Amino acid sequence: MSATLTTALWDLGRGAGVAALVAFTISLVLGIVTRSGRDALGLGRFGLNEVHRTAALTGVGLVAVHLGTLLFDPYAQLRLVDLVFPFLGSYRPLWLGLGTLAVDLLGVITVVSLLRDKVGPRVFKAVHWATYALWPVALMHAIGTGTDAATLWLDGVALGCVAAVAAAVTWRLSPSFDTRGWTRTPRQVAR
Repeated sequence: MSATLTTALWDLGRGAGVAALVAFTISLVLGIVTRSGRDALGLGRFGLNEVHRTAALTGVGLVAVHLGTLLFDPYAQLRLVDLVFPFLGSYRPLWLGLGTLAVDLLGVITVVSLLRDKVGPRVFKAVHWATYALWPVALMHAIGTGTDAATLWLDGVALGCVAAVAAAVTWRLSPSFDTRGWTRTPRQVAR
């Protein structure tokens, strides 16, 4: 494999990983805003939900690019087993393992989200809560592995993502979160 192709695979893999972190940050923040029932960005409740889902699916696609390019990159030396089973990699096994753990969580969340109508609201909601575990695990992977770890630009992206998620989660946990917005009404049962 030529050095140019190897460099291109490495750059694409790194860029897709960072872009996925940003997409998942947007998805998590918009998920919280959507849950609040407030109108934001002039999109309304359903528009926000669509942007939330689109950001999440974009993140899934970017993770696929991230994994695919690094799997074929001779420098990264990923094996198929490293994509499924955490902490077995030879390169920075803790940090790579966190990435694998994030991919495993992402797989479960994605499948259940796509099958939302089949699994029902209780299962969907229970599994969807795992995004609160997925996001920090993916962030730790991004910060701890790769050649961009501790660079100013990656630190800036990570800090921006942390600030956005911290603000959204803090708001989600505050008493004012439920004070306005839409309220759910129970379905009327046909008799």
